[in-house]
Amino acid sequence: MGGGKCKEPLIPVHDKRKAQGGKKPPKKLPCPPPPFGIELGSVERARAEMPASRLPVPPPSSGRTFAPRHLYVQDRLSPQEGALEVTAKTAFLFILPQYNVSVPTADGETVHYHYGPKDLVTVLFYIFITIILHAVVQEYILDKISKRLHLSKVKHSKFNESGQLVVFHLSSVIWCFYVVVTEGYLTNPRSLWEDYPHVYLPFQVKFFYLCQLAYWLHALPELYFQKVRKEEIPRQLQYICLYLVHIAGAYLFNLSRLGLVLLLLQYSTEFLFHTARLCYFADENNEKLFNAWAAAFGVTRLFILTLAVLAIGFGLARVENQAFDPEKGNFNTLLCRLCMLLLVCAAQAWLMWRFIHSQLRHWREHWSEQSAKRRVPAAPRLAARLIKRESGPGALAASPALSVQPGGLSAPGSVS
Repeated sequence: MGGGKCKEPLIPVHDKRKAQGGKKPPKKLPCPPPPFGIELGSVERARAEMPASRLPVPPPSSGRTFAPRHLYVQDRLSPQEGALEVTAKTAFLFILPQYNVSVPTADGETVHYHYGPKDLVTVLFYIFITIILHAVVQEYILDKISKRLHLSKVKHSKFNESGQLVVFHLSSVIWCFYVVVTEGYLTNPRSLWEDYPHVYLPFQVKFFYLCQLAYWLHALPELYFQKVRKEEIPRQLQYICLYLVHIAGAYLFNLSRLGLVLLLLQYSTEFLFHTARLCYFADENNEKLFNAWAAAFGVTRLFILTLAVLAIGFGLARVENQAFDPEKGNFNTLLCRLCMLLLVCAAQAWLMWRFIHSQLRHWREHWSEQSAKRRVPAAPRLAARLIKRESGPGALAASPALSVQPGGLSAPGSVS
């Protein structure tokens, strides 16, 4: 056998019987199999020797020919490949935003997104990612810096809080500014309320909102992981819930464009505040950034209120499509607009009241310290008079009212 083929030629059965005088030819042993694999042409030989009644007949309407069986086996997916395909689809559900829609434009088609229940799965995935990033920043950056500063427990807790928020606000300001500029919301302010409702979002806008929700939701378990003091928990819960309500409201009520601009203003001010607090922990005499933050805080509140009233109160009121239709994402009614404006104005008024109350308290502490410093030089003169009047070396030590404890006065710009 050369080349894996049988040497005996293929002769029809009736020709063999003629050559042998009509007798049945002797039974011969089949050719042995080739040494390596399946020989070439074995499928064609089997089809040639198979009776016509057993040959597969394709349906006349299909017009297709049947391929050999081994080709069908190759086309089928193995169980491992099927499992990988299912795993990939599940991974995309967690990693990428869902509900993509092709929207026709002048240049062709662009892919946009809208929100739905599957967004909760994506937000849950990025909550775990944010917790990991939080731990990395804490261990490799903040812990190393705080060890060099030798802070107390109270200042150490506030230092960690401000350090995490500085990283978050800085990245959010850069990201938000990039989205606002590329989408043209700054160059065209009318786009904040025109074509409402803004149901279909670009990829970067939707992904930004999902990451923002994931960060502020991850801050809730971080209160336990960071072992925050019980006195600090109510204050932190207040601003966490405040951010969640405003971000989720802008996302669900299809005011994503206005929400981006307002977040850009708010995050810029918060970044300046936490940077000033970190500088104060490093050097208690450095209070210049607090003065810059105090000026920027009031201006930011004014801009946010003006922009909200302009977009919601006047812009949406002039849009032709004014109806309450949750299925189409339209919430442009008088009652909804009043509720939105009331929420924004109440939040800004509350922040401004806390800011004024904090500034008055710090100013009182500063003036009390200045008045205490003016009274300190009079103490040695009074002590000298007592020494002259009293005979004995322990006269001054017997008067506890004259002893000034070092460090008993708080720093003028202490941050609560």
